[in-house]
Amino acid sequence: MAGLEDILGNEHIVEHFKKAIENNKISHAYIINGEKGMGKRTVAKAFAMTLLCEEKGTVPCMKCHSCVQALTDNNPDLIMITPDKPTTLSIDHIRQTLVNDVELKPYSNSHKVYIVEDAELMNNAAQNAILKTIEEPPEYAVIILLTTNISALLQTVLSRCVKLDMQPLKKEVVKKYLMEKEKVVDYQADIAVSFAGGNLGKAIELSKSQDFAEMLDEVIQLLRYIKDMQAYEVVAAVKRASEYKFRFTDYIDLMILWFRDVLVYKASQNVNELIFKDEIQTIKKHAAKSSYNGIEHILEAMNKAKLRLKANVNFDVAIEMMFLTIRDNI
Repeated sequence: MAGLEDILGNEHIVEHFKKAIENNKISHAYIINGEKGMGKRTVAKAFAMTLLCEEKGTVPCMKCHSCVQALTDNNPDLIMITPDKPTTLSIDHIRQTLVNDVELKPYSNSHKVYIVEDAELMNNAAQNAILKTIEEPPEYAVIILLTTNISALLQTVLSRCVKLDMQPLKKEVVKKYLMEKEKVVDYQADIAVSFAGGNLGKAIELSKSQDFAEMLDEVIQLLRYIKDMQAYEVVAAVKRASEYKFRFTDYIDLMILWFRDVLVYKASQNVNELIFKDEIQTIKKHAAKSSYNGIEHILEAMNKAKLRLKANVNFDVAIEMMFLTIRDNI
């Protein structure tokens, strides 16, 4: 587990927590909002560890009894609350794990910290149950709500919490982490970073995902040979693509990244700016044979395909139209 000083990016949140500790102005309720994989849980636990650390500094010492307990998920004053059902944080669960439990004083610390994961899954009844505790908390209580959808929380809850938004990391930060900590090779790191959009958790997941690797390979193989495909081969390619019909956004986004490379190379001939560096020969060929208008038509076709599929248009029809547009414009 990382301490506050180890958090990548999101300096505004780290500094907010450090100053709150330094000035002894710790709120009783926080909301940390951001996409899945952006590190909400890591930040919340680092803050909680700091509050519970026996050294009472602005970062956890990682050595005291309280920190060691937190590192092994055994600190009785750090309570992690997760949904009791796949899509619900029920009122009964919230009452049992937080509303009633908060009345019990900390076991051995000056604070008692509750981290509620997937807080957007609380229905109105559960949120109203937690509201009184947020309004009139015991002196020692700190409640941190983690959410991917802050708009799902009641205005009465929002107005009583300090709201902190996670920000995407810089691409170079994510790439460095993947290569140094996860031992991902340069080429794979570039693709994962570009695809993850500054979301470190998503980048790590993609770099390790066999399904994603197979989908990437399928996309590359298709784009290498699509220009010379006959009609029956396009139909066969559509059938292979149907394996990814429940991940069609990812499938098409990989193609968009490819033609972003084609456009970049056509404009600058700068290989270092490419994501698909290992496919430079095919990228060069596409850049040489495609016009700027042709690339624009391809990108428009991909975005139309995504819109059609989201509107439940027949998968095979939407993908075949996209493939034919690609073939005819490279």
